[in-house]
Amino acid sequence: MECAAKGSSSVAGRCIGAATRRCGQCGAVAYCSTSHQVSHWSEHKEECERLEQQMRRVDVLHDFPFTFSMEATVQICEKRRSRCSFLMDRCLHKVGMWKYECNCSGSSSFSYSRVDDEWSLPSDSCPCCEPVIPISIQLRCWKDYYKWRSLPLHSPIALLLHWPLTMYHSILLAEKRPASEFCGKFHIHYLGPERELLQLAVFAELQALFPGLQIHIELIGPAIPKSRDGEKIDLCSYCHCLESGCTCNSASGKASQVSSNDKISTVTLKLHRGFYHDRCKDIVKELIKEMDVPAVFSDYCEEAAHLAASCISTVTGCPLTIPIQLNPFRQPMAVEDSALLLPCYANCFLFGI
Repeated sequence: MECAAKGSSSVAGRCIGAATRRCGQCGAVAYCSTSHQVSHWSEHKEECERLEQQMRRVDVLHDFPFTFSMEATVQICEKRRSRCSFLMDRCLHKVGMWKYECNCSGSSSFSYSRVDDEWSLPSDSCPCCEPVIPISIQLRCWKDYYKWRSLPLHSPIALLLHWPLTMYHSILLAEKRPASEFCGKFHIHYLGPERELLQLAVFAELQALFPGLQIHIELIGPAIPKSRDGEKIDLCSYCHCLESGCTCNSASGKASQVSSNDKISTVTLKLHRGFYHDRCKDIVKELIKEMDVPAVFSDYCEEAAHLAASCISTVTGCPLTIPIQLNPFRQPMAVEDSALLLPCYANCFLFGI
C-alpha cells in the first residue's frame, strides 16, 4: 500500500520506500518513514480517532456465514490468498461472469452477451430458475437468502449477487415497507456503474426478490461506452447453470419468467453514458428536495462512507435519513490492495438522504 502522506501538502520530499510504518494509535494507515509520519500528523490527527474506532470493528466486517469466509476475508487481507487463487480453486477463474472478479482477465471493455450469462456452476449451487418457494419474509442477511434459495453455504454466488441484493436491501431501507407491498412498476436511477456493467445478467435475480414487479433501471455513468449509450436490455430469464438438462437451459426456461401470482416479473436496463448531472439536468436536487424521492449510496469502507456522506449532505443541504450502516449483503470477498489497512468490501456500507 502507499504511504498515507503521499501527495500531501504538509510533507516535503518523495516517499523513500514501501509504507511499512503503521500509525501506532489507529493502525489503519502506514508511512514510508518516520519523517513523513510526523509531518502528516497535522492532517491525520483529525481522522485518527475515528479510524481507531473503525478498526475495533474489523471482526464484524469479516463476519459471513460461508464455508469459504476465512479464505475470502482474513486470508486475502493478509495476502495469504488472492482473488485469482480463490477462483482457481473453484474452476471459476476467467470463466463467464467470474472473469471480471480479478484483474488478470486482460479485458476491461464493456460487452453484454448471453455468453457471459452463466454461473458456470451446477444447478444445485446457483439460482438459475424460479425459487421453489416464493419470497415471504424480508431477507436480512446472506444466510436468509441462501436458505430461501436452497443453496449450500459453499456456493460462491454471493460474490456476484451482491449487486442485486444490495439494491434489494437499499430499496427496503428507503421505502420502509416490505417488498410484498410493492406492485406495478418501480423506476430506479443507478449512478456510476463500473464493474457491474460486465455482470449485468445478475440483476435478473430482482425478478425473484420482487415478484410481479416491473423494474426499470437507468444506469448512468462515464464507464458506459459511446457505442452502448441509449441501449436497452431486457432481463427476462435468470443466469443459467452448467447442466444442459436443467430447465434454465431449455426453451421454456429461457422465456419470460412468471411469478407465483401469475404476474410477469421483468427487469429492464437502459444505459446512459456520462455524468448524472449532465444527463439528468438538476435531477438530484429536484428529486431529493422537491419530490422527496430517497437516494441510497454505498461505499467500500466506513471511512469512505463518512467522507462521502459529509460531502453529499453539504452539497444538497439534506441531512442523512438513513445513517451510515454495514450492508449485510456486501460482497463477501475483501478488496485487494486498498488505500487503508481497514478491511474493505464492495458495497460495504450504506447511507441515504
